[in-house]
Amino acid sequence: MIEGMGYRRRVLDDELDMLLDALPAVAIDGAKAVGKTSTSQARARSVVALDSGPVREPVAADPESILIRPRPVLIDEWQKVPEVWDVVRRAVDRDRAPGQFLLTGSATVAPGATAHSGAGRITRLRMRPLAFSERGVATPTVSLERLLSGTAGAVEGDTEVRLVDYVEEIMASGFPGLRGLPDRLLRGELDSYLYNAVDRDIPEQGLAVRKPAALLDWLRAYAAATASTASYTSILDAATAGVGEKPARSTTIAYRDALRQLWLLDPLPAWAPVAGAFARLGQTPIHHLADPALAARLLGLTHQSLLDGAGTPLGPQHGTMLGRLFQSLVTLSVRVLAQRCEATVSHLRTRNGDHEIDLMLTNPEGKVLAVEVKLGGTLSGHDLRHLAWLAGKYGERVIDRIVINTGPVAYRRPDGVAVVPLALLGP
Repeated sequence: MIEGMGYRRRVLDDELDMLLDALPAVAIDGAKAVGKTSTSQARARSVVALDSGPVREPVAADPESILIRPRPVLIDEWQKVPEVWDVVRRAVDRDRAPGQFLLTGSATVAPGATAHSGAGRITRLRMRPLAFSERGVATPTVSLERLLSGTAGAVEGDTEVRLVDYVEEIMASGFPGLRGLPDRLLRGELDSYLYNAVDRDIPEQGLAVRKPAALLDWLRAYAAATASTASYTSILDAATAGVGEKPARSTTIAYRDALRQLWLLDPLPAWAPVAGAFARLGQTPIHHLADPALAARLLGLTHQSLLDGAGTPLGPQHGTMLGRLFQSLVTLSVRVLAQRCEATVSHLRTRNGDHEIDLMLTNPEGKVLAVEVKLGGTLSGHDLRHLAWLAGKYGERVIDRIVINTGPVAYRRPDGVAVVPLALLGP
């Protein structure tokens, strides 16, 4: 039914269908332009668009008025009138019939803005930009769900997607509304997205940005730290190189927190194993922006300059900016797919940096799927040393080990490691 209305299903749709069939209210969180409204409108009978002043003002005066709308009712950008959250919560307390309310929000609200978290009444889902498998570039042949369950069977398939195509997808953005734009228009839209975040969205969060240019410089430094564990001190130093009077640490922390509240920063947390088999694991998150295209735009990179090795990465991890942005694209894609499987995604790095694994997917039983990301199509024993170390250290709690790369073929190596081009990885 939904696809017949011109809507192209997302991985999150499976989760959303299941929840709305059983629960009265679901909230979808995520950065602006990820597709929350389109996904919700495809299911709603009525819409309350709180980003529109003429709609917002009467609702702010009487939040209970949302209850007279035909249901399912979509309350879009609910954080603009936080009181509606408690209205929905109380309505759910009175009537637990499934599929009544959809709420979307592109920013978190300040503590105390709502009387109750909504736990037990309103179920929350995270929506991110399009995973690679959602972009229609190739047909996946390897299921992440089956890899996580340990029932992957044969790992096979081939693809004509090559490095230049992955670069195209890094630059093209996973924001659905920007897909297919000519390069010049796309650059303008990405610039507007970033400038609006600094000039409008952050002030709406209650934080005055006295020097927008300084915040954009910080964002550029953060973009250069993509896929690294660079310290926030080093990010600030890179953002203010040559500046005598640096912003106070409290100011940059406030900027960082506001950007996270807007879902623009999407750091990958450090892995916390359920058993005590590991000592001295690092706790620093790996830095990612919501969409790799934002990072590329902040750094002034183009398709050709990325392929030519342009960009100076920040942080202790090695590699090129292209390698970092490809890792960010993989991380985004895996997070979208893993959420559907109820798996959490993190990274592993020992404190002295002698072992690190790019992605650790943990299922509800506490077992892990270990993922390394490699730019290129050939592998050596050196590339797999961390996966071998983990298998020896964590034993049967490792469900599987895979390398996601840019090669043409999916296969399983004699040592059991699965090699999967990103284009062939799907739900």
